[in-house]
Amino acid sequence: MFSFPSSNKPGWMAILPQEGRITLAYVVCRAGYHPEVRGLESFTVDSDDLPALLTRLKAARSLKSYRCVTLLDKNDFQITPLDAPRVPKEERREALRWSLRGVVDYPIETACLGVLEIPASQTDHVANVLLISAAERVVREKASPFETAGIVLDAIDVPELAQRNVAALLEDENRALVFMHLNENGSQLTLTWRGELVAVRRGEISSRHMSSDNPEHRARNRERLVVEIQRTLDNFDRRYHGIPVSKVVMASYPRIDGLATELAENIYVPVREMDLSSVIDFPDVPKLRDPVFQAKNLLAIGAALRTKGA
Repeated sequence: MFSFPSSNKPGWMAILPQEGRITLAYVVCRAGYHPEVRGLESFTVDSDDLPALLTRLKAARSLKSYRCVTLLDKNDFQITPLDAPRVPKEERREALRWSLRGVVDYPIETACLGVLEIPASQTDHVANVLLISAAERVVREKASPFETAGIVLDAIDVPELAQRNVAALLEDENRALVFMHLNENGSQLTLTWRGELVAVRRGEISSRHMSSDNPEHRARNRERLVVEIQRTLDNFDRRYHGIPVSKVVMASYPRIDGLATELAENIYVPVREMDLSSVIDFPDVPKLRDPVFQAKNLLAIGAALRTKGA
């Protein structure tokens, strides 16, 4: 999204500080081959010690040799669906900047923007771009510990794009795909088509809620999840006539027993639990043969799956 190009080793190194840990994922994409996860490591870190740990990792893992990417936190940015302005493509970003007036609480002149094009459809009056916006201050704060450690960030992305990168590998040709990711802090639903992000939904329903010891709470949360997915399917069907959704892919950490089966009984498209073994190679990280471990590291892998300029 926010790119700062440099030249280094092939592929991308994702560096994700999250919840007392920092995860490194190194992925190389080559034409004609599956993407390959060549490294995946995680370390415990105190937030106050993040620059110090990054400094040590820079030396120990030769991070200056890689193109590095990290992710903004989910509350640090907004994604807004909009109609593309009728201006030349190179002027689109600045034209969309003014749509933030009265929407954000920081100066729009300094907003960091990313524009994602939604694939064209036959339906009129459909929002056809997604505008990603963040305060410059927030982006600088995210980059600050890396700068202190002397690590050059070639890009700063958002979790929805990391999830899109994974979902794009699982799409069927000319079919859309719904991807639901649940972890202990919430849920993130994306809808992709032709490898591009079409719609996003964030939710407070977490894997903890879905595994509650209280049967009533568990049932209520599972019902809410079904409604969220069904609503996304219905909205897509209204906007993109004739483009079917092939499946819903679900990834959860920790794994939620029976959830995929329960969703499949209540949703009119097939539901599959995520397994990346058929679309990504990981010979050097055998633990990734376990789909639960894949789900745990989904965002790190997805962030490192980015293509240059994506």
